[in-house]
Amino acid sequence: MAVYERTRYEHWRAIAPIFAESHPDARNATRMVTTTMNVIEVFEDIDAPPAVVWDVLLEFDSYPEWNPFVRSIEGDPAVEAELEVRIEPPESRGMTFTPVVVAVEENRRLAWLGRLGVPFIFDGYHEFHLDPIDGGDRTRLLHRETFRGILVPLLFDEQQLERGFRAMNEALKARAEERVQSPTNGSNDTDTNPEGS
Repeated sequence: MAVYERTRYEHWRAIAPIFAESHPDARNATRMVTTTMNVIEVFEDIDAPPAVVWDVLLEFDSYPEWNPFVRSIEGDPAVEAELEVRIEPPESRGMTFTPVVVAVEENRRLAWLGRLGVPFIFDGYHEFHLDPIDGGDRTRLLHRETFRGILVPLLFDEQQLERGFRAMNEALKARAEERVQSPTNGSNDTDTNPEGS
């Protein structure tokens, strides 16, 4: 089953253990998580194979050039690595946070978990899923974040964040498709015609 075919409940049950693992009452944590979640998920179909989209997604140094939402990421995309992420949602103050990478599957999935202070105050599980479609020539991107915690009702602005997600998806789509359409960009091909030498 592709990740975008999961129901919302199936998604909650799948990631609840990640949220709950640091909770002191592990017996009740999963139930608590699944009843206090807010989710934003935005899809984008991209005319480029997953490997190309993955390369663009992981080129953190280039984010300031094209990414209107996640303005910068510092760190390595490796499990348990800490990142420094700067986001700037539309019409909202930007913020910088330091999530920990929890999943990396090449050409398939990148996910990190960030939190404000201690667990269950304001936690965010951010995911990028790349599913091949049309025989692998195209990609369906799922960009999703799941929030939970007692401050979510105060800090969670779904409309602003969703606009940011959509803006990033569209920019990622444009950059990946441009790369496919211009495969010689950055190549070392030179004119070897000896005439005039």
